Amino acid sequence: MVKKQEQYDVVVCGGGLAGFCAAVSAARHGAQTCIIQDRPVFGGNSSSEVCVTPHGAAAFHAYARETGIISELLIEERARNHAPILENGWTNSVWDMTMYDMAMSTPNLSFHLNTSIVSVLKSSDRTISAVVARVANAETEITIEGKIFVDCTGDGIVADQAGCEWRWGSEGFEEFNEPHAPLKASKDTMGNSIHFRAKDMGRPVPFQAPEWAVKHEDPDYFYKQGRPFQSLHGGYWWIEIGVPWNTIYDSENIRHELTRHTLGIWDWIKNKDPEMKEKAANYALDWVGQVPGKRESRRIIGQYFMTEHDPANKTVFPDEIAFGGWFIDLHTPGGLLAPTAEPASAEGYAETSEYAIKSYCGPYGIPLRIMIAKDIDNLMMAGRNVSVTHAALGTVRVMSTTALIGQAVGTSAAIALQKGLALADLPSQAIREVKQTLLRDGCFLLNTENEDELDLARNASVTASSQAVCRGSEVNKELLQSGELGHHKEILHQRKGQWIAISEGVLNRVSVCVTNMSDTPQIVEAQIIPVDHIWDYRCEANPPIATTELHIMPGKYQWIDWDVQLSKADGLKSGSYVRLDLLANPQIAWHCGDGIVPGHTCAFEMGQGKMRRDWNGPTRSFRVDPPQYAYSPKHVINGVTRPYRYTNLWRSDTSEPLPQWLELKWEEQQSIGQIELTFPGNILWEYHGYAPFHRDPQCPKDYSLEAFVNGAWEQVLEVKGNYQRHRKHELSQQIRTDKLRIVIHATNGDPSAAVYEIRCYES
Repeated sequence: MVKKQEQYDVVVCGGGLAGFCAAVSAARHGAQTCIIQDRPVFGGNSSSEVCVTPHGAAAFHAYARETGIISELLIEERARNHAPILENGWTNSVWDMTMYDMAMSTPNLSFHLNTSIVSVLKSSDRTISAVVARVANAETEITIEGKIFVDCTGDGIVADQAGCEWRWGSEGFEEFNEPHAPLKASKDTMGNSIHFRAKDMGRPVPFQAPEWAVKHEDPDYFYKQGRPFQSLHGGYWWIEIGVPWNTIYDSENIRHELTRHTLGIWDWIKNKDPEMKEKAANYALDWVGQVPGKRESRRIIGQYFMTEHDPANKTVFPDEIAFGGWFIDLHTPGGLLAPTAEPASAEGYAETSEYAIKSYCGPYGIPLRIMIAKDIDNLMMAGRNVSVTHAALGTVRVMSTTALIGQAVGTSAAIALQKGLALADLPSQAIREVKQTLLRDGCFLLNTENEDELDLARNASVTASSQAVCRGSEVNKELLQSGELGHHKEILHQRKGQWIAISEGVLNRVSVCVTNMSDTPQIVEAQIIPVDHIWDYRCEANPPIATTELHIMPGKYQWIDWDVQLSKADGLKSGSYVRLDLLANPQIAWHCGDGIVPGHTCAFEMGQGKMRRDWNGPTRSFRVDPPQYAYSPKHVINGVTRPYRYTNLWRSDTSEPLPQWLELKWEEQQSIGQIELTFPGNILWEYHGYAPFHRDPQCPKDYSLEAFVNGAWEQVLEVKGNYQRHRKHELSQQIRTDKLRIVIHATNGDPSAAVYEIRCYES
């Protein structure tokens, strides 16, 4: 056995998305960092070994996709990868290589793959000095010393061996009164899953299951117990087993049982199911996973213990450093061995059921304190092992959320080292710097805006070559000409709402395009309601500032006008949103617009006075008079980099050709050495919503930076072929200027140039 010793500032144990983002972030901020991963690839459950594609807040909330390091990775993967994303089972090794490339390209970052933690060394009761790791197939043992350790192992291996307090299973209802908690505490956890992938071969393909495969004979097991065949391509969430096995100690037993069930399920589909066997005749198994994806095991107790009430009530934390927005997704213990699958699956993923209403939450803030171990002074956690209840884990555990947590942990660790602070003191003594650093690195926080005193752009005045106005969203011309009705979700089965950005505090008229599917005149009640932001889903929290009844005659694709004559005196606020709601009438369809108007999304009432994103977050048809100047150049220095309480975007006039420019001007000359840009794109939908080789059309492709020097414009930087959302440019030499321009020469397809934020720094 070869024995080695290494020393680092930050040691990250675990190379899933949480650990990877933690390590990259710490290294980018100057900490000598090592990441230890027990598999041959990074990515954990998202890797090609497990193939669970990353989920997050954008699955339920428009414009809520996670940004920062996870965004860089996912944008890069889509730009490089030929493969479509069809839910789970479809990750390929291009994703693995995207992560590997970032690891190799990050200064200050070292890593050990195929390396497992075997023990933890402590210098005192409350301090870890090193971890001992063993490299598989290399007969090598490495003692890795560090100043700060981050447990991203999922199972909390480091925290457990260091003596930290942890929890397992479900808290009982009486402890925290959580709506999703069982009456009595339980040691049961959510289970592990494997995925499979099938391929259409274009001709009949037989399948014979081995004798040791589970033999499924009862159609009710699938059709009445919540185990639907969403796609013949594979990737079924519900191929899951936990109880009666322990998800850590019995992981190999679970893997074997999952394999037996997977082959038995495919045998049912191919050879027994009366309906599916015909559809599956040409399909062959292409891949069966053999590394189980794990949902739950140990949860390490930190400085704060987050309960279900926090995401449900959107608790505002002083140490908020990330956000989430997945629903409270708690799988049935036992999985395939339980009477039914997870509740959401058992309901067919219904959007208006009692369970769906109770479980829908966010976007909500996540505090740093759940990532700082209570019992060890130099230990942090990121991933599914953070300090939360079982119920809260249901929403926090998804990988895009844990990636944000990881980046926040890595950033916090680096700042603690720079300032010589104890980890326990970060939430009280350095939280502002942590938050501002995360924002500068492209992350988004619900309750924090850019207040960086070093950002010179904040003191500039901003102008542009042109500015788009919002007149509304017209209906697809092909639908109008064909006379066909659109998507079934256009029908007013429930209240539907459309967010409208108000620029000047005046709204004279709104119009909607609807179809009356009946033979008689219909009435629809309409309301205009002030809302706090685009995720303000409350139906009745704010009183309407205008109401009316729209009288709609039989017929298709009618534009119905409403003269609202609203002003600031009526409560209309410039620089804010209102929501135009049409209440339920199942005889009426409110049509979607032709394309998406940036920052203008829609929702429907799911029940109990709560709305949720409608369909995939399109823009419904509407017109406004006067047009709203919702895309001002000054938005690029307002400190917010996505639609939230307003559009927060500069967008050029769609009728004006490119190039278009945006200009910063100062009263005095500035010394500028670094310019940082945030562009639109890749935040409306989840990663799954984007095609192979995707480059978001809104994102500037070719652009240049120009400075006004010695009475003339001088180009200081040129970029071609861009598709990333967040770019940092260090100039070859510092410039002195009182005017700076970004000139956008081409986008990746959109007719408008657009920018969310510009930052300028001396160095």
